[in-house]
Amino acid sequence: MTRINLTVDGAKVADDVEPRMLLVQYLREKLGKTGTVVGCDTSNCGACTVHLDGTSVKSCNVLAVQADGGEVTTIEGLADTVEGDLHPVQEAFRECHGLQCGYCTPGMIMQSVALLQENPSPSEEEIRLGLEGNLCRCTGYHNIVKAVQQASGATAGATSEVSA
Repeated sequence: MTRINLTVDGAKVADDVEPRMLLVQYLREKLGKTGTVVGCDTSNCGACTVHLDGTSVKSCNVLAVQADGGEVTTIEGLADTVEGDLHPVQEAFRECHGLQCGYCTPGMIMQSVALLQENPSPSEEEIRLGLEGNLCRCTGYHNIVKAVQQASGATAGATSEVSA
C-alpha cells in the first residue's frame, strides 16, 4: 500500500492505495465520485475525463499514486455547491440538450471546460478538434458543439473553472 494525499473537488483527502489502482477506481470506489464513469478501460472514449492540476486527463490512464500531492476536479466539483448553480458548461449542455444517454457527458463537459480555458472563443472546427478524444455514440456531436459554443460566451471572462 502507498499513502497518497490530494485535493479532490476542494476537499483534502489521504488514503492508502494499491500502487496499481487507477485514478478512476480511486475516485469512484474510495471517494464515491461516481460521476466519473468508466467507459472503455483503454483511454479511447474519454468518459472518465477529470482535471488533474488544471489539465484534462483520462483518469483510466492515470494511477492514483501519480495524483499524489495534486488537485483533482471531477464533474461533481464543477457546480457551485453553495449557490446550487451549474457551471456554465453544464448549463449549456442542459440547455442545448448536448446529451442523449448521458454516459459520455461528464467527460465531454470536463474536456469542454479545459478546451474553453485554453481557447475561450473556439470556432466550430476548433471545438470538434478539442473534443476528438471524447466519444459519443448517440448525438452525432451537433448539440455538443452547440453547447460548447454557447458556453464559450458565458465563460469568456471566467478566471477559474470552479465557482467560489
